[in-house]
Amino acid sequence: MLYDNIVLCHNPGMSRPPRRASRVFTISFPEELAKQVLAVADEESRNISELFREAFRSYHIERSHRKLERIRAEAAARAPVKYTEDDVEALVDEIRAENYARRKKTA
Repeated sequence: MLYDNIVLCHNPGMSRPPRRASRVFTISFPEELAKQVLAVADEESRNISELFREAFRSYHIERSHRKLERIRAEAAARAPVKYTEDDVEALVDEIRAENYARRKKTA
């Protein structure tokens, strides 16, 4: 027969449902804010999930910018020296030369 050579196999992974590529969150809003959410989603022709994904991305970027600005301010307070581009180039060249010499010495 044509089908005599079929071998059925089973492994534990086959019985589990596939994992979702996304996670579901439940959030609550006061009624007035919920109406605003629905209005913005409708106005932008988006579903609420898309709206909140975009809102979170924007929030995350803004948060990263604030953190970076805070770090820059702390660094400026510690070392008020203003480096020029030429200063930075010279420092990079110096560090690279030191690293090269160290590697050459150990090789």
